[in-house]
Amino acid sequence: MLEQLEKPFGSFPAILQRWAKEQPEKVALRDVAGEVSWAQLHDRVERIAARLVETGLKRGQSVAILGLSSVNYALVFLGAVRAGGVAAPLTTSASRQQLEGMAKDSGAQHLFIDAAKRDELGPDFLPALDHIALEELDRWMAPEGTVAPPFNPDPKDHFNIIYSSGTTGVPKGIVHSHQMRWRQFAATATSYLGSGLPVRSLASTPLYSNTTMVAFLPPLLAGGSVRVMGKFKTVEWLGHAQADKATITMLVPVQYQRLMDEPAFDEFDLSTMAIKYCTSAPFSAELKAEVLQRMPGGLVEIYSMTEGGVVCLLACHEFPDKLHTVGRPAPGSELRVLDDEDRPVAPGEPGNLIGRSQTMMAGYKNQPDKTREGYWTDPEAGSDDDGVWQRMGDIGRVDADGFVELVGRAKDMIISGGFNIYPSDLEAELEKDERVAEAAVIGVPSRQWGETPFGFVRLADGVAEDQVADIMGAMNARVGKTQRLSALHPIAEMPRSHIGKLLKTELRERADTLLG
Repeated sequence: MLEQLEKPFGSFPAILQRWAKEQPEKVALRDVAGEVSWAQLHDRVERIAARLVETGLKRGQSVAILGLSSVNYALVFLGAVRAGGVAAPLTTSASRQQLEGMAKDSGAQHLFIDAAKRDELGPDFLPALDHIALEELDRWMAPEGTVAPPFNPDPKDHFNIIYSSGTTGVPKGIVHSHQMRWRQFAATATSYLGSGLPVRSLASTPLYSNTTMVAFLPPLLAGGSVRVMGKFKTVEWLGHAQADKATITMLVPVQYQRLMDEPAFDEFDLSTMAIKYCTSAPFSAELKAEVLQRMPGGLVEIYSMTEGGVVCLLACHEFPDKLHTVGRPAPGSELRVLDDEDRPVAPGEPGNLIGRSQTMMAGYKNQPDKTREGYWTDPEAGSDDDGVWQRMGDIGRVDADGFVELVGRAKDMIISGGFNIYPSDLEAELEKDERVAEAAVIGVPSRQWGETPFGFVRLADGVAEDQVADIMGAMNARVGKTQRLSALHPIAEMPRSHIGKLLKTELRERADTLLG
């Protein structure tokens, strides 16, 4: 299998089929309801794919999935890809309006949905789509033994759409190609096989998140087993890690923090854990050090974007003196640091990070203008170089050893629970309320979420301060769960510079005082 994974391009479905033939009885997927073997995985993926094609799925068409992570969710994701479609997992925390926008944007005809979301959204949710209950997947799929029509992926074929989580409007659909996913994950699977590491992964972040793909796709390409968790709970995670003898996991910083805070943490045997990943949000040096001290195995931080750009890796266990950084660009990745005029900064000076790699998105679904906005094009690129780089949205510096230190974020983006939240979107949403003359939102530290949105409003004339709680409640009802304000405070005047720029540093100081 190594020789197949080492090729410049290959077929995900074909690799999974080969593993099913080589190890039919080995466990491939697990959840709280049970497990499926590799033979069962192959059979069910084929049957799902066959039924999708039979019911009208066209090559390159999306398949929407909505619900908590489960074995059936994972099978639909893989079945959509096997059928020649595009897996389009939808964000469970999004508002109804956002979900409707995502489904329409994706172009999906099929919607696989679990009972909880179906009950929450009601029978009038997306009536034009073909709804399939995830709990009834076995009854819906084609008969046992059915094989789907052949599908040989082209490198440019779309593999999945990951919807961004940081907007109050319709989130942007980030499209990844088969080539991009192959370059991203075949090498990781190769490293697992080359090391002789037993591949048993514990995936506890949602399958609609790009973060989770690291704990889902490479372990399967390596013929391993993956447990998917519907919701992360510390004691349950620890129990699964111990019982499964998990060797690989991916967690976001707030999950590591919750594990470190769990009183029962030291009662569990995690000795089989070989490699732990982290990404999606700022990971403090202090927390990295605690994780290294208390959890067995290596710890690797990944810095990148769902859109692509540079990929930086920090093997924390190898560079304990660099825990304040996000590591160095991985092989095949390039990084530059530019000032606000897009000119290179002096070595060691902070600036706007831009990057490129072999794992760049194909673009935003149906939004070519937004795609171009996120790019920086090198004016000095040669004819054999398209010169396109991704703006990373972060401010950072590179030290003398080539390690990248993040010092700030462009546009004051908030990262809560591993998901991006843009203050400007929340401010615009607050200002839709006639009682609000002006709004500002910042991120404040949260032990539970890493960061959480915290708002200030200057009220319209004649509006009493006792209206603020109602304003916050009304706004939180309109946005996705991850975007909800944790607090909202009235303010007489917004602090501004002499040129009228809003001084969010002063708002952060005020928030610190209010939070004690």
